[in-house]
Amino acid sequence: MAAASISKTLARTLRQGVSRSPTTLPSQWVRAPLPPLSSFSTSAPSISSPTTPPPEQERRSAWSKLLLFIPGAITFGLGTWQIFRRQEKIKMLDYRQNRLGMEPLKCDKVAPSSETLDSLEFRRVQCKGVFDKKRSIYIGPRSRSISGVTENGYYLITPLLPIPGNPESLQAPILVNRGWVPRAWRDKSLEAPADDRQASDAPSSSTRENTKGSWWPFASKKAEDKVPTISPVEVTGVIRGSEKPSIFVPANDRSSSQWFYVDIPAIARACGLPDSTLYIEDINANIDPSKPYPVPKDIATLIRSSVMPQDHLNYTITWYSLSAAVTFMAFKRLKPKRSRR
Repeated sequence: MAAASISKTLARTLRQGVSRSPTTLPSQWVRAPLPPLSSFSTSAPSISSPTTPPPEQERRSAWSKLLLFIPGAITFGLGTWQIFRRQEKIKMLDYRQNRLGMEPLKCDKVAPSSETLDSLEFRRVQCKGVFDKKRSIYIGPRSRSISGVTENGYYLITPLLPIPGNPESLQAPILVNRGWVPRAWRDKSLEAPADDRQASDAPSSSTRENTKGSWWPFASKKAEDKVPTISPVEVTGVIRGSEKPSIFVPANDRSSSQWFYVDIPAIARACGLPDSTLYIEDINANIDPSKPYPVPKDIATLIRSSVMPQDHLNYTITWYSLSAAVTFMAFKRLKPKRSRR
């Protein structure tokens, strides 16, 4: 009986639900209206764009981009600087060559001073006098390559003094760079006493003393005081100025006789001469085979430089090539990458 009453109740409820209008359905049975078709898009769902970066971040980004081009600008500037250096070097070498091609000056007609040194430099001069070898100074060490073999040595600078009573000799002492000598020369000069060096410089004088009797010593001493112990010499050289040492060259030390570069006023004071003493480099090519040292400077070395114009041209090409390479890399870095489809 209970089952029959339940089935009748369900059948009555179903009949009442069918007879109702769709608008009267319960709210939980009614679907939400669909949006119109025009509102749908075939594109992917949009993502909200990020916020605009602040001005400080934009400026920082611009500076970081500019920094990529700084290496290219620097290397380009270095290449341009090499072009100007090449032109200056060409003019300098032409100036030296023209000066060396002029007629030699007579040393007795040259009045050296700090004001006229620039106008006299790289002019050839002919000087006649006597060397005072006791006051020689060694500059170095300076290496010299002979047949591919490098040998250490020094430049020998000796005062050249006037000849008393000779109008053709120079009128004031000068400093002469006589050329390159082996290291043994300096070592021997430091070991030997001054009297031995003086005797070795004047073998003819000692020979004359031996030939004379024992009664002649006082007369011989007086003769040596009046007559130079060394025969007169004629030097053909080129007027030069002091060297400009690099930061790696030690300072000269007069107290220990250590001279690393040519400082004309300091060397002149060490030799007891005025600061304005003229300094020349011997370029005489006629070398006595029996006396191979000192070796005078080759005049061709005076119209050369450690960096020649061709070297500056090679540096220019190198810097410009490097500038082009780093600039291309900067553009490549800033170029946006293509998005994949």
